[in-house]
Amino acid sequence: MNIVLDILLLVVIIIYSYLESLVKFFIPRRRKSVAGEIVLITGAGHGIGRLTAYEFAKRKSRLVLWDINKHGVEETAAQCRKLGVTVHASVVDCSNREEIYSSINQVKKEVGDITIVVNNAGAIYPADLLSTKDEEITKTFEVNILGHFWITKALLPSMMKRNHGHIVTVASVCGHGVIPYLIPYCSSKFAAVGFHRALTSELETLGKTGIKTSCLCPVFVNTGFTKNPSTRLWPVLETDVVARSLIDGVLTNKKMIFVPSYINISLILEKFLPERVLAAISRIQNIQFEAVVGHKMKTK
Repeated sequence: MNIVLDILLLVVIIIYSYLESLVKFFIPRRRKSVAGEIVLITGAGHGIGRLTAYEFAKRKSRLVLWDINKHGVEETAAQCRKLGVTVHASVVDCSNREEIYSSINQVKKEVGDITIVVNNAGAIYPADLLSTKDEEITKTFEVNILGHFWITKALLPSMMKRNHGHIVTVASVCGHGVIPYLIPYCSSKFAAVGFHRALTSELETLGKTGIKTSCLCPVFVNTGFTKNPSTRLWPVLETDVVARSLIDGVLTNKKMIFVPSYINISLILEKFLPERVLAAISRIQNIQFEAVVGHKMKTK
């Protein structure tokens, strides 16, 4: 009898959820304030990280900026200070666990407890698997997913104590679908999406509903890390567009942020289409970028 009641309740929840989504589609979501929040952004010296820092600075957050590039992170910090906010900038290697822990302890002493983190630092080495060096594979995973673990573990105790915070995982559409010549990158982004989903579930199970989570999944972004990207069906995004989508997702506590948003529909369709159809779509898509193939640089 209990299983019957549980199934009936499930049906009610499904209907209610779809009606709620329909209403929210026409009524803008309520936005929260991030003024005064201490925000850590990794990979802040360039691209999405830099533009995200600007977005938080406009909203009067206190910023902690990390990047492995000293000139880049200091330049971002200088621009943010012009917007009248407090900025703490450091050179941090997000592939180094001990450096991460040490830097966070220093931030706690000098600035305070971080309440929002944007795990944005990333590594990518476009190449076929046999041309990819072992150390490049290791570095990809150390930065793109293991760094998320170390940073989140270091920050979570203070967030859980107050049941307040927001953890942003910057992943990619490559965390939901694959692209040839990006095997380590795709694998690490699948892991990042899994990290976000598992962390979200665990926080809800622990009753820490005041700690929000978001996962950013854009298509190709014009950051310079992937050379000459092009596609037929997706746009190549500019960093300011992605940063605005990220901040919008944070302010509305959106769990999964696809950029552009319609990519979500195509990913759902992929689960139902035959393999031959998916191969045909891939040919039509004609994704191109520079990659090392057979130890030679080619556009693929």
